[in-house]
Amino acid sequence: MDYTVQTGDTLPALSAHFNTTVDEILEANPAIPKSATTLPPGMPIQVPIYYQPLWGSAIQIIPDNSFINGPDLLDFNTSDFVNSHSGWLKSNREYAGGAWRTGGELIDYVAINFSISPKLLLAIVEYQAQGLSSPTFEGESFEYTLNYIEPFHQGFYSQLVWAANALNNGYYGWRTGDLKSYELEDHSVIFVDPWQNAASAGLQYYFSQVMDPDQYHQAIGETGFLATYQSLFGDPWESQTPHIPGSLEQPEMRLPFLPGAAWAYTGGPHTGWGEGEPRAAIDFAPPGIKGGCTPTTQWAVALAEGVIARKETAIAVLDLDMDGDERTGWVVFYLHLATDSIPSAGTHLNSGDRIGLPSCEGGRSTGTHVHIARKYNGEWVPADGPLAFNLEGWVAQDGDDEYQGKLVRFSQSIRACICSDQPSQIASDIYP
Repeated sequence: MDYTVQTGDTLPALSAHFNTTVDEILEANPAIPKSATTLPPGMPIQVPIYYQPLWGSAIQIIPDNSFINGPDLLDFNTSDFVNSHSGWLKSNREYAGGAWRTGGELIDYVAINFSISPKLLLAIVEYQAQGLSSPTFEGESFEYTLNYIEPFHQGFYSQLVWAANALNNGYYGWRTGDLKSYELEDHSVIFVDPWQNAASAGLQYYFSQVMDPDQYHQAIGETGFLATYQSLFGDPWESQTPHIPGSLEQPEMRLPFLPGAAWAYTGGPHTGWGEGEPRAAIDFAPPGIKGGCTPTTQWAVALAEGVIARKETAIAVLDLDMDGDERTGWVVFYLHLATDSIPSAGTHLNSGDRIGLPSCEGGRSTGTHVHIARKYNGEWVPADGPLAFNLEGWVAQDGDDEYQGKLVRFSQSIRACICSDQPSQIASDIYP
């Protein structure tokens, strides 16, 4: 079948979408090298296909660049946009991330953490709860603003966090080829149309989790969520700009610690932020840490030269293109660093410079460690796959489940284990 490459497409994902294999796609397209990472957007190819029943909607709701918190959002001011409307979101105020935040600030806080477009989140709040157009909330329960009925996610902020997490599970599940189907409330099974793009697949999955079948089919149609998005921000397809180029390569990166002592590889590919997808992160623990929140004097270091674009509790974001904005270019996201040890925003670091002391700060943690993940133009990059994490030649590989897996360099292999045992120990070869 004819297929035109879309932003961020990879051979493994396409083979999963079309129920075929990488080798069959390569055989049908001799011009594609076996070593291909991301494919060039707009490239026409032939894809062998093995049909599956019950394909979902072929309507593409929004382009991928309108889903992620990337370069297209540089000139958008969320709070100004919210305050220019009369809806209840403008007057909403909740405590999140150690501070009281207005409605617009809550949107931005979730958008930056999950790296999802604030425009997308605003359109969802408007479509489901009229947060921009209605002065008062008129749904059944404000505690379940977005209709996710779960006691631990009561309140607008918690509902928004869940929504962002579900959206990422759909988007990156499709991006990697792991999401193939999902169930609606009536237990009917939807197989995602193989020609879909990641953003539309992510939205379809999200709406399937919070709506009955009739509401779901309305939401994913041309008069549903897309109409709301267009009314707020115009036609997203008019400014479609691929944010992931073909043949994307990771810059050279070192291990996040200096030579002199072996650290433990305690976490194979797992979520960069939230729960589930994307499996963008890996973890390392300093020597002598075998579980528990033990203070350490062993510093985590910069994987490459960059600028601290953001410093928050336990978080450092290292911007490798050094423009100071984590929505553009390559960035490295660090979590579980002792906040007082992190350099201030704007600090320039060379490869190997200290970036913070591993700790248990920042969310759930079973022991002192550092969590690292990558983003490119606002999109989380899976730790395994065609663009796998490569640190001094050590390449990350998935295991059977989250946090499992290996680091492989030629014939050498390091197994991830929270136990910090000998087979999980790894040393750096690069001095400052």
